[in-house]
Amino acid sequence: MKVKTPAVGGICESLQGRDKGRFYLISSVLDGGKVAVVDGNFKKLASPKVKNLKHLKLLPEKAESIALKLTEGKQVYDSEIYSALKTYNYPKPDEGEN
Repeated sequence: MKVKTPAVGGICESLQGRDKGRFYLISSVLDGGKVAVVDGNFKKLASPKVKNLKHLKLLPEKAESIALKLTEGKQVYDSEIYSALKTYNYPKPDEGEN
């Protein structure tokens, strides 16, 4: 299933730029086909990265608890975002490989 419209709390992958292959969480949807994205590590909520939607692959997964907090205006910590994206950005190596 391909996601076409961005949503707050949605997970996306960068397809262009120095951060190609990095996964982000959408913190806000902006005008002009752009979104503000954060990863809790390099790009924090205090200074989100603005990315063009053409340069992102939107995934069907969504961080529901973080999305709810963001839409309600509650405090969200960078550590929560980092933990939600940890399996995407830092996958565990296979146990059989050396």
